[in-house]
Amino acid sequence: MSHFEIEVKSLLGDKERAEALKRKMQALDPGCACVSTNTQLNHYFEGGDILALYEKVVPLLNEEQMIKFKAITERGDSFSVRTRQRDSEVLLVVKASIDTGTSENTVKRMEFEELVVVTLDALDALVLEAGYVCQAKWSREREEYTFKGANVCLDCNAGYGYLAEVEKIVSDESLAEQARVEIAALMAELELEELPQARLARMFEHYNKNWSEYYGTKKVFLIE
Repeated sequence: MSHFEIEVKSLLGDKERAEALKRKMQALDPGCACVSTNTQLNHYFEGGDILALYEKVVPLLNEEQMIKFKAITERGDSFSVRTRQRDSEVLLVVKASIDTGTSENTVKRMEFEELVVVTLDALDALVLEAGYVCQAKWSREREEYTFKGANVCLDCNAGYGYLAEVEKIVSDESLAEQARVEIAALMAELELEELPQARLARMFEHYNKNWSEYYGTKKVFLIE
């Protein structure tokens, strides 16, 4: 079945604040551990037909993946489609909002994120064949930690700089609100300020208009 992602972002800005957050997590939770480090290329797409995309990628999916993808097409009415290269792995990512935000940037959403055995360029081509156009390309370095039952990702994003994402994954939508409450408590403990959705939307819009200046670089902008 599809799972539900509850995720809250906090803008850190610089490396020093990211390092301080790591020290704080380790002090508050002896079980805190880094479980993954990777570099990513993320290509965002807009327009297109989600059902046409499903038909294009079916040959790449196993039965369980097909069921997950189909569940999102049946539940959602607004979709964020992206392709991702994580180190040498390639993934197809489809997200649909389950709250009042957008599928690109929101707190609670359904998520399909699955490995496919194809190159990033070949997967991009399938998405384009389904009527989508490339919205923007993003690059980032990510460290992922476990902290008190949540996942905390520390990202160094082109354009955005350092960002923390506190995330819980649940299998049932009815559990989403409780997960949101638990994330708020963890963020308070870590003294993290939630990045408001309106500001995030402004940052997202600015990046999308100027992504070629930032993709693959360490350049950062500041949008209030």
